[in-house]
Amino acid sequence: MAENTDEISWARSLFPDARSYLDVYDRAGLLREGALYGHCIWLDDADRRRMAQSGAAVAMCPTSNLFLGSGLFDVPPADRAGMQLSLATDVGGGTSFSMFRTMDALYKVARLGGSHVSALRLFYFATLGGARAMRLDGTIGNFMPGTEADFLILDVRATPLLARRSAQSQTLEELLFALALLGDDRSVEATYVAGSRLHARAGAC
Repeated sequence: MAENTDEISWARSLFPDARSYLDVYDRAGLLREGALYGHCIWLDDADRRRMAQSGAAVAMCPTSNLFLGSGLFDVPPADRAGMQLSLATDVGGGTSFSMFRTMDALYKVARLGGSHVSALRLFYFATLGGARAMRLDGTIGNFMPGTEADFLILDVRATPLLARRSAQSQTLEELLFALALLGDDRSVEATYVAGSRLHARAGAC
């Protein structure tokens, strides 16, 4: 949805009576709670308000947008409109399946756009934000009683650079910032799905 300007022009040529690209989906009854749209870079304020009103959510895909030169997702106006945001790797156009790399890219996209996304919020987008976007936060994305125990154990000393940066961290925000920007697959010590350990790094307990 609204990933690049050429795509928007094409949609306008196909549906000249629609107010916007988003309006095409809205008229078809596809803009509703539980609907999840990727990218959404080139929405205007009216589109943002309508998406928030509908209950539909956005999956931001910064590695794909950077790789394709699509544009920079602007978080502040999305926040002002009350849009539900999450984070995705984009299997088709993204350059990594790693949420570490995706969080790193979103942070840099925000800085290029003149805004800032905290590390706490980056991890929210990658976990509970995604669950809420899919209306699955009663099942996944958090540690509340009754939810499925799907989680990773992360090692903040997995690499020399990460260990050095983490050792200087004074707050949780600083520690998560180090993980988001310097972490990679080596930082994953163990993976649990439904409470069962499916992966453990060699040498991990």
